[in-house]
Amino acid sequence: MVHVAGEPITFAAEIDRVPANIDHFWITIQMGDAGPLRIALSTHSRQNAAAGFDPRVRVGTIAGMRNLPAAGIFPSSGLDYGVLEAETPVTYLEYARPALEAFLADKTRRAIFIEAWGELYVRNHLGIHQVHSRRASCSVLTDYVGRDGAIRFYFDDGTTEMLLFKYCGQP
Repeated sequence: MVHVAGEPITFAAEIDRVPANIDHFWITIQMGDAGPLRIALSTHSRQNAAAGFDPRVRVGTIAGMRNLPAAGIFPSSGLDYGVLEAETPVTYLEYARPALEAFLADKTRRAIFIEAWGELYVRNHLGIHQVHSRRASCSVLTDYVGRDGAIRFYFDDGTTEMLLFKYCGQP
């Protein structure tokens, strides 16, 4: 698990000839001297859909005011949504994939800085995924407590919005 922070460079919704395969929204940030990194956000649960459960993603928002953190990539033990929700009540809204893509595009377009927590991966690029609750869900029985991921957007008026992502059946 890592914590990353930097300026947004680009963003894009996944595309595929088969619409049922589309389940990600990608945001690339510049982490200062550490270079670029892709944040992979889930926009649809193919596992829940295949198992007959609700595939929509539930998104909760925590608004705030914060100074910009340092840009870069840092070790992290992850977040715990239970702790965050105990500190600030969070209401979750369900989003179908196209609506969530539009929502994320708007946030990214307006953001001057982004930070995120997730699991590091290396493919033909450096990135993080698992930027969501890792608790057991309707279709995934593995229950990771305290290893949640999230994303926070910083706007030019000094406000922030931290987004928490959950799937069907997650507490």
